[in-house]
Amino acid sequence: MLAYDREHVWHPYTSMTEPTPVRLVESARGVRLRLAGYGEVIDGMSSWWAAIHGYAVPELDHAAHSQLESMSHVMFGGLTHEPAITLARKLIEITPEPLDKVFLADSGSVSVEIALKMALQFQRGSGRPERKRFLALRGGYHGDTFHPMSVTDPDGGMHSMWRGLLPEHVFADAPPAPGDDIDGWAAGVRALAEHHAHELAGIIVEPLLQGAGGMWPYDAACLTVLREIADELGLVLIFDEIATGFGRTGHLFVSELVTPDILCVGKALTGGYLTMAAVLTTGRIAQGVSDSESGVLMHGPTFMANPLACAIATASIDLLASRGWETDVARVHNALGGLEKVRSTPGVADVRVLGAVGVVQLDHPVDVVAATEAALGKGVWLRPFRDLIYTMPPYVCTTDEVEQIVAAIEAAVAVG
Repeated sequence: MLAYDREHVWHPYTSMTEPTPVRLVESARGVRLRLAGYGEVIDGMSSWWAAIHGYAVPELDHAAHSQLESMSHVMFGGLTHEPAITLARKLIEITPEPLDKVFLADSGSVSVEIALKMALQFQRGSGRPERKRFLALRGGYHGDTFHPMSVTDPDGGMHSMWRGLLPEHVFADAPPAPGDDIDGWAAGVRALAEHHAHELAGIIVEPLLQGAGGMWPYDAACLTVLREIADELGLVLIFDEIATGFGRTGHLFVSELVTPDILCVGKALTGGYLTMAAVLTTGRIAQGVSDSESGVLMHGPTFMANPLACAIATASIDLLASRGWETDVARVHNALGGLEKVRSTPGVADVRVLGAVGVVQLDHPVDVVAATEAALGKGVWLRPFRDLIYTMPPYVCTTDEVEQIVAAIEAAVAVG
């Protein structure tokens, strides 16, 4: 099977002709993956930050089986169904009050596409069709489809090779690190936004933590600055909480601290069971979109509001609340504090912990193959990238399991 995979199956961010090794997953249960040749290992990645409850979760399994008894999918154009309505109600209940319109989409990147489209149509409906660009932040990452790539860091990001083909937007400096003075940064962002205000439709940002662009945390005061600038200049403020939503930073949503005009959520939305995302917005934005020349939001995915995904997402949200996610995330956070012991290790540039996120940044690119094998030797699955060896474990990990992840990161650092 692995030989066939190597010859024919293209994996993410991997060469088809010279692929890096992959491991065969035989099963997954709790916080562990069973890998052929390795046995059971702790998943330190939550399957790219989505499987917050772990695997084979009884409540989510039950939701899936129950929904399959009525329907797995039905088109959403001209039809609706109870799972979508229930999920929309849940999302509205757990997000800030002005966000009461819900568009259910396929994936995180697609939700960003929709959010950008909403902002553009809002400006058209508001009589400002010339506003076609966005203000984004360096160090940011918003997805791999074309318009999300265009608002991702144009130089240090993963999509710099597409310069000249993608729309060109306006990029402000990355936010300062937590505790650093933000006045100079704020003045620079404000001046840049004011200079381009006549052509800007909105601002897009990953709140509190820039994820795949480098795992950079920053203070919520920076979000307040962006909210003020958006209000002053008539811009639509978009929060991409695909990575940060559902408790990962220690807040259920960072939008509780500063409320955006549009909110994108995904990844953990279904507890890692199925691909799904949602875009929430306000009545004001919805009215502006409706006032544009089309009169409708020009988007309609085939699998929008998939009933099976909706049912599982609702069960995941209920489980998050009933388990007491704050206690879980705090436990993980405290145990990730053990990463501090590698700060003085040669080759380590920085150690960062925010909520249930732990990051070790090296002063050189990671040897991904060697670091991955070292972590597996300690019984943990990690997926380093660029100069980062990091973890976003399932919230249900015990203290002992997080300490094992910390030991695996230490081993990966030693060879990475």
